[in-house]
Amino acid sequence: MRARVAAAFVLGCAVGAVGLGVALWRIDALRTSVFRAQEQPLPEAPGPLDTALAAGQQQSQRPLEPPPSQLPQELPGVGEAERTAPENNPPPSPAPLHLQVPIAGLSAESLHDTFSETRDGHAHEALDIPAPRGTPVVAAGEGNVVKLFTSKQGGLTVYQFDNSQTYCYYYAHLERYAHGLREGVLLRAGDVLGYVGTTGDAPATSPHLHFAVYRLGPEKQWWKGTAVDPLPLLRGK
Repeated sequence: MRARVAAAFVLGCAVGAVGLGVALWRIDALRTSVFRAQEQPLPEAPGPLDTALAAGQQQSQRPLEPPPSQLPQELPGVGEAERTAPENNPPPSPAPLHLQVPIAGLSAESLHDTFSETRDGHAHEALDIPAPRGTPVVAAGEGNVVKLFTSKQGGLTVYQFDNSQTYCYYYAHLERYAHGLREGVLLRAGDVLGYVGTTGDAPATSPHLHFAVYRLGPEKQWWKGTAVDPLPLLRGK
């Protein structure tokens, strides 16, 4: 009986020693791992220089693009340059005039051309249209009255510019103006502007309309221009 107790005691001591050794070994291993972990340096936070270098590496991997100022401008399409190029064409000539006879009831074919005749030693450069005193005088074309004027030669006169201000129509020797006629008023072809008379240097026994057409210069002065034969214009030529 004593031998069994002694053997059990010895066995218990042996088991306890083994357990104690295992526990001590685990504790030592844990201490070693903790010590090694403390010896490893912690990763440092990236500084400004590292951040700049990293950004530079990322940008170097991107395809380079030229600044907007160096980008090529969009080229015009085919034929667009020709459309946008300024044209150096000369200004168009004014359209030919087609005037009506400024005396109501007369045809252009019945008139005698007096443009090249001489009056008191100078070229006439106008068309004399005989008519009874008081016969209505009408506008030969459309345009504004620019001047109502009384002169020694022309007597009671009217100066009218066409709408393009290229030509001036001149009516002279009028007996009187039409009611309401004034400078600036727009006359259409056929509108009455006055009446045939003998004012100015017209013979008292020969009432007629002195009608002239002048091509205006760039200054657009009613008293200045180049005389044009009216009769071909009245005949549509």
